[in-house]
Amino acid sequence: MTHSNRIMHGDATQTLSMLPNASADLIITDPPYLVGYRDRSGRTIANDDNPEAVLSAFPQMARVLKDDSYCILFCGWGAIAQFAVAWEQAGFRSVGQIVWRKSYISRTWHTECRHESAFLLTNGRPRKPLTPVSDVQEWEYSGNRFHPTEKAVGILTPLVRAYCPRGGLVLDPFAGSGSTCVAAALAGRRYVGIELEAPYCAHAETRLRGVASYKARAAA
Repeated sequence: MTHSNRIMHGDATQTLSMLPNASADLIITDPPYLVGYRDRSGRTIANDDNPEAVLSAFPQMARVLKDDSYCILFCGWGAIAQFAVAWEQAGFRSVGQIVWRKSYISRTWHTECRHESAFLLTNGRPRKPLTPVSDVQEWEYSGNRFHPTEKAVGILTPLVRAYCPRGGLVLDPFAGSGSTCVAAALAGRRYVGIELEAPYCAHAETRLRGVASYKARAAA
């Protein structure tokens, strides 16, 4: 893929349309949850109030993902019905859910919110991984320093290793500050990240240059 190992600035659906069919080995993505999120400092997520801008990406994700491969979708419960319709219409099916247990309360609502979750989707019937991850994991807090919902690289790297072949390409259509792409690079996989907001693209690129420098020093 000519776009391998780069962050692409743009709308997820439009930018995905530029990528070749069946070119990604794994998708890991954390899209806006469509819940009007605002963190304690007032930061918000672009398109978190615009279902069409988010859900329209699913058919393109299915097109770009190789047959019989996995898509790992972080998703909150608040708009799960909308997401489920979108992924099913695009041809994905759910084969599992991964839950990360938090050691702290992130919010108090009708319950104390102490977990994050992701759905394990497929666009066919992939071979089961040799070492599948547990569906219950321990959460690692990123600090959300560079993005309001930043995922720690440490929780993403095991997913990359389990569900993407060595040398394969990991795609994140809602890349944020680039954690998925950093995890892919550290695990020896190629990556493509797509992000709507330019400052996050710039930060992701800075992080990835740091990974490249680290790996070069380690190989010297």
